[in-house]
Amino acid sequence: MRRKNNKSISRLFEEIIETLYVTGKKIRLRKVRISDAQAEYTWRTDLELVRLDAATLLATPFAHFLLDYGTTLRFISNRHRFAVETLDGKHIGNCMYYNINDTSNEAEIGIMIGDRDYWEKGYGTDAVTALVNYVFRRTDIKRIHLKTLDWNLRAQQCFKKCGFKPYGRLNRDGYTFMLMELYRKQRIDQPKESSRFSSEVA
Repeated sequence: MRRKNNKSISRLFEEIIETLYVTGKKIRLRKVRISDAQAEYTWRTDLELVRLDAATLLATPFAHFLLDYGTTLRFISNRHRFAVETLDGKHIGNCMYYNINDTSNEAEIGIMIGDRDYWEKGYGTDAVTALVNYVFRRTDIKRIHLKTLDWNLRAQQCFKKCGFKPYGRLNRDGYTFMLMELYRKQRIDQPKESSRFSSEVA
């Protein structure tokens, strides 16, 4: 009987994690699901989006991509990925924090709003704000950094609105990136944002 109870408690914890939302003013972040694969495949085979992400255009058939996607979701890694949804539940992009350094308490973030209908309307800024608030409030990370293409002024403006400041440049694989950073102390000193954490059922 005790073993059965332990199993139930473990399953309950998993269900709470599955339905965790980080809610901003315009968006909410949730755990990535297998049902997100189609949208992500569409975005990763879009030449303009791939160019903005300094990535390689995906040439894999969807069936193979789906298999790899499902495998990735089943394994814990150093990448904490979230789907970006509108408040009414439409999946419009993805974000994550990764490259976590437990010694220096640092992590890198990345974001893509793949649905063009939500560009330049504050959704990206709200998603970054919600992710930053989550990382600083729920982890021991003291510094968040990122890289964005030096010509991507729209992205740089978004990150600046969220408190990030440039600190250098990086040349890699034929691209030039602007490096930006944000410290926990800087964020704590700012007025509190409205991001909320909840375990609503999707």
